[in-house]
Amino acid sequence: MTGFSSRVEAVSISGIREVFEAAGEDAINLGIGQPDFPTPEHARTAAIEAIEAGKTDAYTSNKGTLELREAIAEAYDRTYGLEVDPANAIATAGGSEALHLALEAHVDPGQEVLFPDPGFVSYDALTRLACGTPKPIGLREDLTMAPADVEAAITEDTAAFVVNSPANPTGAVQSEADMREFARIADEHDVLCISDEVYEHIVFEGEHRSPMEFASTDNVVVVSACSKTYSMTGWRLGWVIGSNRRIERMLRVHQYCQACASAPAQYAAEAALSGPQDCVAEMTEAFEGRRDFVLEGLADAGLEVPTPQGAFYVMPKVPEGWCDEVLERGVVVVPGEAFGANGEGYARLSYATSMDELEAALESIQAATAAVR
Repeated sequence: MTGFSSRVEAVSISGIREVFEAAGEDAINLGIGQPDFPTPEHARTAAIEAIEAGKTDAYTSNKGTLELREAIAEAYDRTYGLEVDPANAIATAGGSEALHLALEAHVDPGQEVLFPDPGFVSYDALTRLACGTPKPIGLREDLTMAPADVEAAITEDTAAFVVNSPANPTGAVQSEADMREFARIADEHDVLCISDEVYEHIVFEGEHRSPMEFASTDNVVVVSACSKTYSMTGWRLGWVIGSNRRIERMLRVHQYCQACASAPAQYAAEAALSGPQDCVAEMTEAFEGRRDFVLEGLADAGLEVPTPQGAFYVMPKVPEGWCDEVLERGVVVVPGEAFGANGEGYARLSYATSMDELEAALESIQAATAAVR
């Protein structure tokens, strides 16, 4: 009798997707991390021109077009002063595939992967699909991950640890000192640091720094995407950066599961990265204003929530039954336990939606909070 693989049976449908699919047409959806801004015009135009010029009727290089990889390299030089060889990047089907490649290429069956808890839902699932052993790391009071906790959890069976800053679901931003420590840990313990930097440009206080800036070995790979920075979630275009030997191994996975990223999306991403960046600053400014508005509304409801320094999420502590009560009132949020065991007693709200919807949502949230107390 035909059965199913144990690695697939070990994972379930994402809690984020479950609430997204269950949301009614009239619901205010604060459950999905999708910017409500249009993709920048210069990126859209580049894709249209590529289609009309017939540049989309053939596979690109497995790694992606040279022009896109050059744009990625130039962006890292411009932002972090990192000299990235275009040969050391792979264009992927969003940041999700980039994470998949990094784990598949570096994790043997039974090896441990450390990641933040609460943390992005894919870390646990993709570790299991790579036949690895998930090892969640609890967070500090400010919802950042302590390097000392990561170092203490490393064993001879540890293959990798994941750093995510700015973080989903918490909006927390790791300090430069933390990032230096994560790089040191990767170097000294000879384990891979996978740095998930998908929200790297959406920072309100402080600044984002990459552990790749501080590593003295090639034990750091970086995952990022156009999805959040340029409001291109539906284009499915991300990338992974690493050393020659690491990219070569990740490419072995990529060429069989994906062949190459979407050609129109690659041309759009090249334009987004190399074109005007005003749109990024404008979106970030808008998100910061929304954050402050939501924080005030949650405080008025009597909820405790650490102030997020980046991304577009807040993660308040909530009373039992709160998420169901909020949903009953037409507002979709994600229960904290969807992001790990340590997320119990929290909920994630995305403020990547209009101020009108946020105002209406907060009215319902205040009423729901009063009802369950």
